[in-house]
Formats: sequence, C-alpha cells, structure tokens
Amino acid sequence: MIITHDIPWAACLSNQLFPAIKKGWKDTKMKPVHFFWGLGSNNLQEIAQVKEKGEEWWYIDVGYITEQITRYPTPSINDYDKTYFRIVKGNIHMTGGKPGDGTRHGKLIHQGIDAEFKGWNTGECKHILLAPSSQTVCIYMHGLSQEDWIKQAGEEIRIYTDRLIRMRNKPRPNNEWWGTDIKDELKGAHALVTNMSLSAIDAILNMTPVFAHQRNVASFICGQHIGKITKPMRPGHKTVNEWLKMVVDNQFKLSEIQDGTAYKLLMDQPNNLLKPEQIQEQLK
Repeated sequence: MIITHDIPWAACLSNQLFPAIKKGWKDTKMKPVHFFWGLGSNNLQEIAQVKEKGEEWWYIDVGYITEQITRYPTPSINDYDKTYFRIVKGNIHMTGGKPGDGTRHGKLIHQGIDAEFKGWNTGECKHILLAPSSQTVCIYMHGLSQEDWIKQAGEEIRIYTDRLIRMRNKPRPNNEWWGTDIKDELKGAHALVTNMSLSAIDAILNMTPVFAHQRNVASFICGQHIGKITKPMRPGHKTVNEWLKMVVDNQFKLSEIQDGTAYKLLMDQPNNLLKPEQIQEQLK
C-alpha cells in the first residue's frame, strides 16, 4: 500500500514526483510503504512516526549528479532529460549498492553533466573547506542546529591541523554564497569536510578528498574520522569510477520513475545498510 506524504504547496516538486511513483512503483505489499519528498513541512515528525511503527519508507530528493533544478523563488525542472532524483530506502542517502555496467554513467558524461573523475589535486593545498548540511538535516542527523554542528566540526578540525578553515554554506538568496560556484572554493583545498551535504560529490569530481558522515553517499570512498585530516583518503581511479557507476544507478529521471525503470533498478540493489568497511571492500 503506497502512502505519499504530500506537502501542501502547489509549486512543490512532489506534485510531479508522487504521481510518477504511484504509476511506476509495483504496489505488491499489503503493508504500508511510505514516500517522502525532502525533510520539509512535517516530514521530520512523520518519518519519526513511521520509523517508530517499523514501517517501510523511502526518501526522494534531488539527484547526486544532475542538472540542477531551480529552487527560488519557485522550484522548477529546467531540463527533464538531464534532471535526476534519488530514491533511498530508510535513509536520505544510499549507503549500499552495487556498481552498474557504466551505461548510465556514460550517458551523464555524454549529456554534458560533470560526472567524470579527474584524479586528485597534487598541487599546493592550503585550506580546508567546511560545508555543512542544511539546518533541517543537521537536526535530523545529529540533533544539533547547523550552527552547533559547524562549531563542533571546526573545533575538532583545529585539534589536528592549523590549516585555514573556510566555510561554505548552501547558497540561498541574500546569503554570501548566492550565485557563487563551489568549484572556485575547492581550488587549492586540502579537503572538504561535511556531514551529509552533496558538496562531497562536487569535491570528489573536482579533485578534492572528503571527510563525511558514514551515512553520506561519499562514505564509500572518503574518510569519516577527522583525526586523519592530515592524510585524507585518495582512492584510485578504478575504485572511484566503480563508485560513480553505483551512484548514478541510484538516481532517476521523472520519466524513469513513471515507467518503472527506477523500481526495477532499486529492487535489484542489495540491502541498503552496509558498514563503511564493507562498502570499501566491495569496491576493491
């Protein structure tokens, strides 16, 4: 029984995604299967209630490697053929999977989307870029405000290194990062530190090692312990490319959600709860 947790806003993209889910998802279970778009509205509370009941739930949000949607002032999809969404079971990022055959990864590159690993920066690296998740995600993941997470992460980094720490928040209208490109701030970065932000993927695709939460999609190929900040993980090309194949097999265009492609690919994936060491072993 499919249950979509609708958001009472006519412009919300869930109004396009949920009908696609209902059409393309095989409703073969008598038990409830919940779908949420993002963590806004009442979703934090409703996810907590669903988890308490032990019921199955899936999280939908913007894709990992995709043409970006317009967020402000009204959300919209600019190019349906290049815009992908992630659908994740019981989490906000995929934390388990298997590499695909590379077809979907190759298509992204052919579409002109930045999806190709270029190696790691070997030049002079002077600063650490601190890129927190949103306030809502910080509360969901840590029970902390974004401000408290930034303070905690900065203090922990400072224990192990005296490198300059630069901050980059999510670009929002009227904040200092609006209209800026993270690529510029990654130039010369020793590492990017985040919790759940997809800036981790931006960093990897721009030659910068990452430290992230173990439930971040980048945990497959990045460090999780700030104590190792002076020696970040720099996996080889084969490992990173296998990870990229896996990532793009877990994101889908609206048409692929509607025609059942997303359902089929997701049902072919292994259990979505692997430990970091299992993940890294899988990619060797």
